[in-house]
Amino acid sequence: MAVYLYRCRAHGPTEARFAMGSAPAAVACPACGSTAARVFTAPRLSSGSAARRALIERTERSSDQPDVVAAPPPGPRSTRGADVLRNPALSRLPRP
Repeated sequence: MAVYLYRCRAHGPTEARFAMGSAPAAVACPACGSTAARVFTAPRLSSGSAARRALIERTERSSDQPDVVAAPPPGPRSTRGADVLRNPALSRLPRP
């Protein structure tokens, strides 16, 4: 079931639940019974967890304003050399 938003001219917005794709263009206002037209809105993305919202916002922001770095992040050194030693197929690859 999806929640759809309808707006009555006299009483403002009201919500109604219908199966996805089966919502009518108008419903009766629960307060006065007049016609309330369907209003198209963005999905309720804010109802998720704070971590998920932060990830979505950071991902959207990075498309226009990517982070600029001067060096790789500090941390343990890469284990690429150990992978080459363990896998004989990688040892035949050309080296820089």
